Amino acid sequence: MSTAFIFPGQGSQQVGMGKALADAFPAARAVFQEVDDALSQPLSALMWDGPADELTLTANAQPALMAVSLAALRVLEAEAGLDLATDAAFVAGHSLGEYSALAAAGALSVSEAARLLRIRGAAMQAAVPVGEGAMAALLGLSFEDAVAVAAEAEAGEVCQAANDNADGQVVVSGATAAVERAIALAKARGAMRAILLPVSAPFHCQLMAPAAAAMAEALAGAHVRAPVVPLVANVKAAPVSDPAEIVRLLVAQVTGTVRWRESVLFMAAAGVDRTVEVGAGKVLSGLSRRIAKQIAATSVGTPDDVAAFIAARKAPAA
Repeated sequence: MSTAFIFPGQGSQQVGMGKALADAFPAARAVFQEVDDALSQPLSALMWDGPADELTLTANAQPALMAVSLAALRVLEAEAGLDLATDAAFVAGHSLGEYSALAAAGALSVSEAARLLRIRGAAMQAAVPVGEGAMAALLGLSFEDAVAVAAEAEAGEVCQAANDNADGQVVVSGATAAVERAIALAKARGAMRAILLPVSAPFHCQLMAPAAAAMAEALAGAHVRAPVVPLVANVKAAPVSDPAEIVRLLVAQVTGTVRWRESVLFMAAAGVDRTVEVGAGKVLSGLSRRIAKQIAATSVGTPDDVAAFIAARKAPAA
């Protein structure tokens, strides 16, 4: 099997995530301690005990989700003998998940990924005053139709396709009034549903330009190495390994479209027939199955998932 390891983005967070891994495995505990130390904050306590509204804050949710992903990955390395250099064809992550993917593939240390995501989350939250931006899911329209709806809805304001998640599942982002116009236009064009999302800022659109500038500055001082396995980048939907290009694309990603559907299609065309979602939730596993039905999609975020992964590795090939 040719396998891609994929890493979830914001929205997969929930109070309690990662605690069972930490209770069961020293390798997971070490990651959570490393992130707490890097941020000079007991983030793990917030992850496990809440409150949920504080965990959901972008500046907390982003490093927290990375921590769970890397804790699960370190457990797979320790318990299952996983080695991404030989066991993976690609890594990919949805939005903040790119930082998790890069840390998993050795391009960033866990500590540096945590610090960068803290900066990223805070900068994204601060880029647009609360209430002035919004995001909406347009369900049942093609990506091309969603782009056309966003363009028509602009009327001098920002509105653009932010996430191309799967066939018929596109998220638009921009000024609140423009996004509301996009919802009405999408419904008029036959969208099954068009709904505002409960987010705190309009991510992945030009309104995030101040956050992109902040990340350009932060990444200029970061130590980014070549990953041991290529990263399929969000804004390119193609593999990259050069550290300078990775940095450039991470900056572009703040204001650019997350091309997840195309990324999965690229990996499938390159021979990937299994994705393993590492971390909290199973959102990307569901999207993988929807995008490329030939892909076997699994997830690893709990001790039971770890046991299943190990059992599958030990099973004789069919």
